[in-house]
Amino acid sequence: MMLIPNRGSRRTSMVAGVTGLALLLGACGGGSKADNGKDAAEGYDPAAQVTLTWWTGQPSEGEQKAEELAAEYTKAHPNVTIKTSSGAATTDDLLTKLSAGFTSNSYPDVSYAYGSWAGELATSGRTQDLAKFVADPSFGWQEIPAAARETATYDGKVIGVPALVDNLALIYNKKLFDDAHVAYPTDQWSWDDFRAAAKKLTNPSQNLYGTAYSVSGGEDTTWHLWPMLWQRGGKILDGNKPAFNSDAGVAALELLRAMAVDDKSMYLDQTDEQYAKLFNDGRIGMMMSGPWALLEIKEAGLDYGVAQLPGYNGDHQTVSGPDLWVLFDHNDANRAGASRDFIKWLTSKETDAKWNLAIGNLPLRSSEQGTPEFAAYVKEYPGGQKFFENLANAKQARPTVAGYEEMSRNVGDGISKVLQGAAKPKEALDEAAKKSAGAIE
Repeated sequence: MMLIPNRGSRRTSMVAGVTGLALLLGACGGGSKADNGKDAAEGYDPAAQVTLTWWTGQPSEGEQKAEELAAEYTKAHPNVTIKTSSGAATTDDLLTKLSAGFTSNSYPDVSYAYGSWAGELATSGRTQDLAKFVADPSFGWQEIPAAARETATYDGKVIGVPALVDNLALIYNKKLFDDAHVAYPTDQWSWDDFRAAAKKLTNPSQNLYGTAYSVSGGEDTTWHLWPMLWQRGGKILDGNKPAFNSDAGVAALELLRAMAVDDKSMYLDQTDEQYAKLFNDGRIGMMMSGPWALLEIKEAGLDYGVAQLPGYNGDHQTVSGPDLWVLFDHNDANRAGASRDFIKWLTSKETDAKWNLAIGNLPLRSSEQGTPEFAAYVKEYPGGQKFFENLANAKQARPTVAGYEEMSRNVGDGISKVLQGAAKPKEALDEAAKKSAGAIE
């Protein structure tokens, strides 16, 4: 979800040819400006005439909002011109477009980016290091959730500022629970509770499923496993070595396999996009999804609830998928400084509440909880308060490393095989770890 939420496949951030792309991005980093020890904005003159290029990653309706934001900022800063564009045909294409821009020296000053791209972009050598900038108390860096701050950080360098924050929780259809005489999910639910309810909600004769899972093999497949792995005490990586194939990872995937293969209580979505539609059509009782789903659920007229993810031994960790505004270095202190000032304004309490909250996104900052916009948000989107509170359960972040995208694809392929009965959890995760061993940097 972006300034205008990207409905449907929210977390399909994989791009074709990711291995070759990662190599290309890495190859662009020779003579890295970001690594020369000099702050990119050193010598910045706030009064200088500056033109910034902003790749917003927005669809057409979002691009209009971005233009309004740029106009509002430049009205107050007449020495700054901001050229906005989506940057690519789709948000998923931005990483490829940025890579080409690094080669031709035509990359932007600011670009939207999925958080899972942070490692690839950081190793390009074209990003600014904002660590000192965001450490200034006036920025309010600590108001942004820890997992989002961690996602923006690579090897101690801060390459951007979160553009939005989110998390996964359990969304459920109250009518289907009532019809099946099953008690609603609670924040204390265990995975056994989740499995038992999914079985009771499933009715093959009526094409009803207790829950759903993506088996596309993309990031939507992979990142739903990470909270379960963490809840069971596992890790995605140990240093730069894959560790998701531990006993914890195998146990988590075995539970999903049992629900999909043994219980047949799990709808398996080949596309990432169908399960949300089926939930909105009243065919799926529960789905692990995020705040981006609330608008379409509301439009469908469903009576729904939101609970924390079912947990293991009382651990209800979730995963956050923050996206970023990444700032790039053009060896021009005024462009670097102006881009920082713009992003500081864009992500401020006042501006973020005015834009992100108004269109159904969670607030970037904890300080926004007391704003009128937040009150309007939680009133308009039941469950919004629960998602906001659930940010506290996002205690870990997906690794910000070069090679994450390739590793995610390998893990996603393994999960898909297991849930479709074509592999066992241990062998699938071991194979994914083996394939990923050389990709992580």
